[in-house]
Amino acid sequence: MITFLLSIVLLVLGHLFYGKFVEKVFGVDPKAETPAIKLEDGVDFIPLPGWKIFMIQFLNIAGLGPIFGAIAGALFGPVAFIWIVIGSIFAGGVHDYMSGMLSLRNDGKSVPELVGKYLGQPYRMAMRVISVVLLVLVGVVFVAGPATILHGLTGLNVQVLIYIIFAYYLIATLVPVDKIIAKIYPLFGAALLFMAAGVGIMLFVGGFEIPELFGNITNMQASPMKTPIFPMLFITIACGAISGFHSTQSPLMARCLTNEKQGKNVFYGSMIAEGVVALVWAAAAMAFFGGVKGLAGFDGNAATIVNVISNSLLGKVGGALAVFGVVAAPITSGDTAFRSARLTIADALNFEQHSMKNRLLVAIPLFVIGFFLSKVDFNIVWRYFGFTNQLIATIVLWTSTAYFVREKKNFWITFIPAVFMTSVCIAFIMMAPIGFGLPVMMSKYTGIALAVGIGVVFLAVKDKVYNKEGKKVTV
Repeated sequence: MITFLLSIVLLVLGHLFYGKFVEKVFGVDPKAETPAIKLEDGVDFIPLPGWKIFMIQFLNIAGLGPIFGAIAGALFGPVAFIWIVIGSIFAGGVHDYMSGMLSLRNDGKSVPELVGKYLGQPYRMAMRVISVVLLVLVGVVFVAGPATILHGLTGLNVQVLIYIIFAYYLIATLVPVDKIIAKIYPLFGAALLFMAAGVGIMLFVGGFEIPELFGNITNMQASPMKTPIFPMLFITIACGAISGFHSTQSPLMARCLTNEKQGKNVFYGSMIAEGVVALVWAAAAMAFFGGVKGLAGFDGNAATIVNVISNSLLGKVGGALAVFGVVAAPITSGDTAFRSARLTIADALNFEQHSMKNRLLVAIPLFVIGFFLSKVDFNIVWRYFGFTNQLIATIVLWTSTAYFVREKKNFWITFIPAVFMTSVCIAFIMMAPIGFGLPVMMSKYTGIALAVGIGVVFLAVKDKVYNKEGKKVTV
């Protein structure tokens, strides 16, 4: 319990102090005109209250990620707590803040356009493809799961439910952000926070024994050689530590902020809140079933684990919240994923989205592709989603580093996590079946060596990339 409580305290302190430090390094301007004011269009650029933007951002980036990812990560043991805390404070929070604030400073542009501005045109083109692929995969991932669970609750045909969810996604993608998302998402976000708080309190009241980190810094996976902590833990727990999907969502809310000072709470704060949720569910998964071995008996079925824990600890209310957790949460991430994909493509084509006709022209092909991908085996889709997710996070960190270099500011706050996440992505793709399938140790050392090499090269050439005025001259 000490490790768990200390982790919560560290996350809160991280937001209060390191979040403030990151904000200071970036340098906000409270008097600057934001895109919501300058480009208000009644569809995507709409001024909203800060508290509401926070709740929407939190739900957009959270969904099931910090729950399912944390439960899967709990199989590694208490070492998962370290990654959630360090990752949220020094990587995820910085990543989310920078993606949101850079979008805010660039008229609410999507991530690929930001990458192109600070890293160059080739990176812009690659990021456009990678981002849209990730967003469509997120939408697909968050269709099949809820449809299957709703089938068990209602008896309706799974395929019919998939049609219904896709229909909702299409509507939510097309209508103005203040019509559905701004009205109901704050309530769903509050419910997700309440669910986590309830589980956390009941763990304490019920006297559950949460494994302590001290003496347990070992890989508790059944097959630790096949699923090593590095890099697998850092791919498994993405939401709740650092996730590239977040950077695709931040521009949605950057188009609604009315003051740059709101950025710290909305972007960095949402990541910290998600980290708290991940800590609660990681702790619950480790403690409720008598330890990691008991958790392993569920064979990774996170939906069942959520249902059992919620109903047992929170009673009937918990049962209702469990349904929300495994149905509503992924749906509310899936629809904003498709919305982000629409805006990403529109930004790339410079295709205005004020008219419904133009929105339909972009959205319909996305949903056709998404529908056909929903027929693919879920496990295959999830594997590609996990890697693509962290690849985008890595690229955004490098983009933020380039921005700081250009502005002659402290680039180390993004450079260090960028190098680390580069090593994670390289090591994973080297060893994973969807990659090169190389031996684990070879993959680890290759990932670390290449990432360090990239970092050294960056440090050597960074001052040559920009001229004295800070303008980019080469890549």
